[in-house]
Amino acid sequence: MLAPMSIPDFQTVMLPVLRDLAHGERTGQETLDALAAHFALSPEERAQRLPSGKQATFTNRVAWAKSHLKRAGLIESPRRGVYRLTERGRQVLASSPSSVGMSYLSRFPEYVAFRQGRSVGDGDRGSGPITPTLTPTDTRTPDDLLEEGYRQVRVTLVSDLRERIAAMPPAAFEQLVVDLLTPMGYGGPQDHAGRVVGRGGDEGIDGVIKEDRLGLETIYIQAKRWQGTVGRPDIQRFAGALQGQRARKGVFITTSAFTKEAEAYASAIQTTIVLVDGAQLAELMIDHGVGVTTAKRYEIKRVDSDYFTVE
Repeated sequence: MLAPMSIPDFQTVMLPVLRDLAHGERTGQETLDALAAHFALSPEERAQRLPSGKQATFTNRVAWAKSHLKRAGLIESPRRGVYRLTERGRQVLASSPSSVGMSYLSRFPEYVAFRQGRSVGDGDRGSGPITPTLTPTDTRTPDDLLEEGYRQVRVTLVSDLRERIAAMPPAAFEQLVVDLLTPMGYGGPQDHAGRVVGRGGDEGIDGVIKEDRLGLETIYIQAKRWQGTVGRPDIQRFAGALQGQRARKGVFITTSAFTKEAEAYASAIQTTIVLVDGAQLAELMIDHGVGVTTAKRYEIKRVDSDYFTVE
């Protein structure tokens, strides 16, 4: 009988990843090769694949280690497929930790916010006591683990989408918003059901889309690819632009977040203005298949009780 594979878990991989990146910028393959040598993995162990068969197990665990280290601000990716240490990562290495895992990373607020499904700087939305979600002894059931795994994959995808969106040119971001509203049921199949107005638009209107397939009413869009929070004056200007169009409905979408004053103003005025922040935008993109693709599917089955029922 073959001995069990000794592939390390992704938390065990974290500190060696940091030590490897201490040499400077490294490609993914360079880090994989260095870590495989560090753990003395055999060719068979490196070739072992996940149950889905889509990826090598060791490659997958190194990728997850990098993802968690990046969320904690210890490493960064200056360009695709290349990683390097941040100043925080160098400080962590200089402290000579015996190990680095999720519990260790929970000392950094960005990582705790990531684990809780939000981003630092998202205003007061969902804020509260910041406490790690991990326990020293994990007693979760398989169903719990599946749910937690799905949640973590989704949280990571939301963070990745927000990074990509933040780097988009303004015109491309405005088009993204129109592309998203269409599969959400707005517009319909007719030509010009949704369009980007762009810089030549009227008083800050970035796009327009018909509310339904018949085009009975038009919804006006403002899309702002901002880093700072959107305040009440920005919503007031948008409301004025809507009045100039004699419009009753608008959507204000931003890559950042809204202040409480902005949210209160939008809910108090007669004109309907829906506010969508960066986190909600990414969630909607995932739900409606915009900017994402299906990587793998799992089917969870149960016993069909009706099949075994004896009449």
